[in-house]
Amino acid sequence: MIANKKFTSRLIVGTGKYKNMHECAKAVKLSGAEIVTVAVRRVNISDKKKPLLMDFIDPKKITYLPNTAGCFTSQQALRTLRLAREIGGWKLVKLEVLGDKKNLYPEMIETLKSTEILSKEGFQVMVYCTDDPLMAKRLENSGAKAIMPLAAPIGSGLGIQNKVNIKIIRAQTKLPLIIDAGLGQASDAAIAMELGCDGVLVNTAIAKAKKPFEMAQAFKHAVLAGRKSYLSGRISKNLMGEASSPSQGVI
Repeated sequence: MIANKKFTSRLIVGTGKYKNMHECAKAVKLSGAEIVTVAVRRVNISDKKKPLLMDFIDPKKITYLPNTAGCFTSQQALRTLRLAREIGGWKLVKLEVLGDKKNLYPEMIETLKSTEILSKEGFQVMVYCTDDPLMAKRLENSGAKAIMPLAAPIGSGLGIQNKVNIKIIRAQTKLPLIIDAGLGQASDAAIAMELGCDGVLVNTAIAKAKKPFEMAQAFKHAVLAGRKSYLSGRISKNLMGEASSPSQGVI
C-alpha cells in the first residue's frame, strides 16, 4: 500500500539507460512491475513530435512515478514536480535532491525542506534518502508517504552496504520502506526483502545487464522469494552446528 493505493508487485523499475523504448517496455513487462519511475527532466512525456514514453508504456495500466532525477536544489525539485502535475496530473511522486554530481548522494537538508513543502501542496511524496534512521524519521514526520533509502550510490551495483540501519528504519516506521539505488543483481533484492523492506526500486541493474530481459525476470522472482522468506521467519543463528537428523533411535 502506497498512499492508500494497493499494488500487487513489490518491484518498481526505472525507465532510463535502456538502448531504446522498445527494450524498456519489454523489460518492464517481464519484471511484472506496476510502477515505473520517470525522470521528468530527461524523458519525453509531452513533446508529441518525438517518441513518447506513453506510446510504449500505457499509463492506464502502469503507474507513472515522476521523479526529480538531476535536481540539486529544493527549488529545482519543486519546479520539476509542479510541472509534472501540470502535464499529467501526477500527485504521487518520487523526490530526490542530490548533493553532488560524483557520488549522487541525497542532499538531506534540501530533501527534508522539499518534502515539507510538497506534502503541504497535496503531493504524495516517496522520498529518496540516506540510510540515516534519524533523518528517515524526520521525513516521516514531514509527511512522506514512503521512505526510500539507498543501498549504495546510484548505479554502483554494490548492493546493500548497511543492513543495520535498514533494520532500524524498518523497526521504527509503518510507512512503506523501499530500497532505492545501488542494487546490482537479483540476490540484492532478495536480501532487501528479507530485511523486511516492502519493495525495491531497480533501474541500472536491469537496463545495463548483458541480458536485460532475463535480469528483469530474475528481479521479479527475487522479490517474491525474499518476501516469502521474510514472512516465513528465519532460524536463529548459532556458533555451533546442530544435527538435522534425530539423535535417538540410531542404529
